[in-house]
Formats: sequence, structure tokens, C-alpha cells
Amino acid sequence: MTSTPAAYMALALQVTCQAVNNCPDKATARTRMLASIARIRAQVIASKRFIGPDVRLVVLPEYFLTGFPMGESPAEWADKAALDLDGPEYAALGELARAADSFIAGNAYERDPHFPGLYFQASFVVAPDGRVILRYRRLISMFAPSPYDVWDRYIDVYGIDAVFPVADTEIGRLSAIASEEILYPEIARAHALRGAEIFVHSSSEVASPLPTPKNVAKQARAIENLAYVVSANSAGIADIAIPAASTDAGSKIIDFRGQVLAETGYGESMTANATIDLGALRAWRRRPGMGNMPARLPLPLFAQAYAGAQAQLRNGMIGPDGQVIPPAGPAFYRERQARVIDALDKAGII
Repeated sequence: MTSTPAAYMALALQVTCQAVNNCPDKATARTRMLASIARIRAQVIASKRFIGPDVRLVVLPEYFLTGFPMGESPAEWADKAALDLDGPEYAALGELARAADSFIAGNAYERDPHFPGLYFQASFVVAPDGRVILRYRRLISMFAPSPYDVWDRYIDVYGIDAVFPVADTEIGRLSAIASEEILYPEIARAHALRGAEIFVHSSSEVASPLPTPKNVAKQARAIENLAYVVSANSAGIADIAIPAASTDAGSKIIDFRGQVLAETGYGESMTANATIDLGALRAWRRRPGMGNMPARLPLPLFAQAYAGAQAQLRNGMIGPDGQVIPPAGPAFYRERQARVIDALDKAGII
């Protein structure tokens, strides 16, 4: 374990996502992405100047570079919107982190040369020295491939540690939860069992002052795992067919007891900033009592129950010859889910 750092400020920066769906070609889309990074770089540096030099962690929304596919085929979206691991967009994000002297977390679509024809939705953390120190590929998605779809090959290439990565840094042990995955307690728990103390959560969601499923889940994940949640939502998505403010507001920071420390209203904002006190978190994790839920878990009790059930198909995008089979389009995912629902029904699970 690293030594406990002094308390510092985290920022869930709520920015508008400039979609690339209407860009006529890849070159235009790449130009727009780099322009978005330049705009966000100025916002990050200005926000830190206003809040204070102790801002060490900045979380950006989901889709902040591209928006999401709206009818594009997987091949079209991979070409237009997915980043290369060594591409100019990650290089520019590294320069942003260096300029801000902060850890920058976000979420983007990316290609992987080991899996031609696919793209993954990846949450990442860039360190102040410009290196990508954490890359988590989303495991549960309605309309995108995941490592589970190519599981055996993915483990051969990257190993199990890459599935639930935790970065042990000078500001604490960081892990990422992608958007809707905040609704699945298993994702957060798997990271927490590897030592995660701060969940960076890039989201693009319908915000509301009401207790929406995601709002409830953010507090639940913090309480269950005694961890901070730094959740950045978008300030709307521009240049896309849906109403621009459909995914706006609600960026927030939640402490390890489930208390909302800061929350943003509508529009672009740096309002969701708050103190991260790892000393207090680590002391609370070592405190006996009913509220110390991780210390009370009989983990092997649940392993057997999970092992006996099967829902989503492993290696669903690997053919009999071992080749990757990209999905033809959104219908693939709907039909696959329908088959899973039918199987769960026949097994008496639902």
C-alpha cells in the first residue's frame, strides 16, 4: 500500500459532448475530437485555478469525445469514433494531464489490434506524467462488444488482472466503473476486492432530482464498498438527433458513507468538486462495526451460487475457427438478449 496522501480535491467536470455522428468522414471526426480535448483542457486548467491547486483528480463524462452510435454499423463506428491505443487523442489527453498536473479520468471507444473488427468502450485514467495508467473495458453493455464476448482470447492476451484493474497511485487506489455498470454491484465489488478506494464513474445519463436507479446505485456502491464515487455526467450531447439536454446535470461526488458531498445542476459546470480524505476512509475501513460491510462479507458463500448460473454467453463473438466475428448491427444484441431471457425463463430463474 502507498502511504496515505494528504486530503485533496476531486472534480467531476460536467462538459458538453460534441458528437461525431454527423461528421462526413473519419478525418472530420478526428478533427472534432482533438478540438474537444483542447476545449476541455482549457476548462480543466481554469477550473483548477478557480478551485485551488490541490485539485488532483478530474473525471470527465462518458462519450465526451464522440457521443454514441446512432445507426452506424460497428465497422463504421470503429472507423469514425474509436481511438487507437497509440493515437493522437490519447497523446493529447496525456498533454492535458501534464498541463493540469492532475489525474484525468474519462471514457472513450477504442480499437484493439488483437481484436480486428471490434471496438471496446473503455474507461481510462491518465497520470500527470501523461501515461495511461488504467484501462478498464466495459463488461456489461447493451450495444457494444465486451471482453466477455472474446473472453478466452482476451485473457490469453491481457490476463485476468486487466479485467478489473486497480491503479495504486499517489492519490489512492483508483478503479473505473463505466456508465450503466454502476447498476451492477458485482462490478464495483470486484474492483473493491482488489483494493479500490475511489471509483471514477464516467456517465451520460438522464439526470433528475428524483432517486433514479443510477442515483440510488451511486450511493449504494459507495456504502457497500466504503469507497468514494466521483461521477461525471455530460452537460448534454450536441449535434445529435436526440434533444441535446436529455443527458444533462447530476455530476456528483459521494463519500465512503454514501453522503453526497457536491452535485451539479444543468449545463457545463465545475460545481461538483469536493475533498477526498483517504486517511478518513482507511480509518473507517479498519473500524469494527455494522457499517463495515466489506469486513462482514462471507465471500465464498456466494461463489457457489454464482458458479451454478449461466446467463450471458462467453466467447459469443468468437467463431468455431477461433476468428473474431463482429456483430452485424444492433439487432444482434437484441436477439442475443432475447435468447438469454428465454434460457433464464426455462431454467426458472426469471
